[in-house]
Amino acid sequence: MNSRILYMQTKTMPAAYGLIGYPLTHSFSPAYFANKFAKEGINATYTAFPLASIDEFPSLIWRNRQLQGLNVTIPYKESVIQYLHEIDKDAEKIGAVNCITISKGTLKGYNTDAMAFRHSLIPLIEPHHKNALILGTGGASLAVAFVLDELGIPYVRVSRQKDIDRISYDEVNASVLSRFHIIINTTPLGMYPNIDDAPPIPYKAITAKHLLYDLIYNPVETKFLALGKAQGAVTKNGYEMLHLQADASWEIWNR
Repeated sequence: MNSRILYMQTKTMPAAYGLIGYPLTHSFSPAYFANKFAKEGINATYTAFPLASIDEFPSLIWRNRQLQGLNVTIPYKESVIQYLHEIDKDAEKIGAVNCITISKGTLKGYNTDAMAFRHSLIPLIEPHHKNALILGTGGASLAVAFVLDELGIPYVRVSRQKDIDRISYDEVNASVLSRFHIIINTTPLGMYPNIDDAPPIPYKAITAKHLLYDLIYNPVETKFLALGKAQGAVTKNGYEMLHLQADASWEIWNR
């Protein structure tokens, strides 16, 4: 049976948008869009929809036929694709979706993470930043890899288990860090409320030549970034990226 959803959309006011993921206690999106709507006099709502399983997605759409757009966060950026009728060419290349438009019952997926990451990363790149480590293998890591490919920066993925296309954390030693000066955390390690967590890498081997980028924005400084900063590294959290991808989602919804 085709898993994609098709229905006649209900036209109601105000316009409705939302966010799916699990859990959503960390998300800034509802408050961000509420403030945007209030400031700009936009008659719209934005609701967080925590889904314990992506299997709940079809019933969510059926129950909320006024929805015109959704954002997608951890852990559903890949698994939501099975329910979409269309997918933007860049999102298809990336293999992950974080923005969905809903029009006349048709769901189309986009990826605004890549654009946002690119714009926030480029000002930080120095000539010695020649290789990158991507910590994590989820949907957000796919957008990061897409951007690094575009920028011509070779990368290696790091995960808990070694595989044909990735190394394990156990293999990340001082020698590896001496060659990889960009380290990007795409995992939820260190996200509120688990602020004492951090990817298990040898932080003492980090130097002032390193750039540590964490896609997490809550807390503002994760343990990953704090440990890197203590070694003199340049650090960046995901707050600017989050704003950029949210604004890009809004533009897509209102084309």
